[in-house]
Amino acid sequence: MTIVREKHHLLLRLSHWLNVPLLTLMIWSGVLIYWAHQPYLTIPDDLGPFELHHRLAEGMAWHFTVMWLLVINGLIYFSYLCFSGEWRELVPHRRIFPDAFRYILFDLKISRTSPEWSGKFNPAQRLAYFSAILLSIGAVISGLAIYKPVTLSFLLTLLGGYEVARFIHFFCMMSLVLFIFLHLIQVARAGWNNFRAMVAGYEMEK
Repeated sequence: MTIVREKHHLLLRLSHWLNVPLLTLMIWSGVLIYWAHQPYLTIPDDLGPFELHHRLAEGMAWHFTVMWLLVINGLIYFSYLCFSGEWRELVPHRRIFPDAFRYILFDLKISRTSPEWSGKFNPAQRLAYFSAILLSIGAVISGLAIYKPVTLSFLLTLLGGYEVARFIHFFCMMSLVLFIFLHLIQVARAGWNNFRAMVAGYEMEK
């Protein structure tokens, strides 16, 4: 008998899918900002409509506009987690690292033993999603610090200076890009039922 079970709330799904265009715009505009760095200005400027040179102002305008939309969306998602109690599904437990490692070995068919777990997410997912939240917070804080280094000088000092804050921002964004890449691979491997749960909110079990 097939059982239809609700998995993801509508608010969570809307927040998740809204992240797709917002993160795409953030990465694109971030590339425009990064490419304005002096060493890249010596690269031939012959890409036509895909030209990356001389677009610093455009990149910054998009980056800091979309940033606020992303922050608002993140606050909505965070509020939902707090009020619904679903934060318990994401906060790692004491044995999250060994459990996640064992689950990865099991998922890669290296080990035949899967760690015991309960709830919506397996140990590897819980660790990955929680890390993505921390990386997003780190990207926003470090981004604000390098955007307003004078106004937010206390934040810049807390992060260790401009160059350190810039490195943290770049590290967080590259880590999020890696997370998205691995996330898409896992979604493809998990199949239609898992994808449908994030679109329609329910999954089917036999």
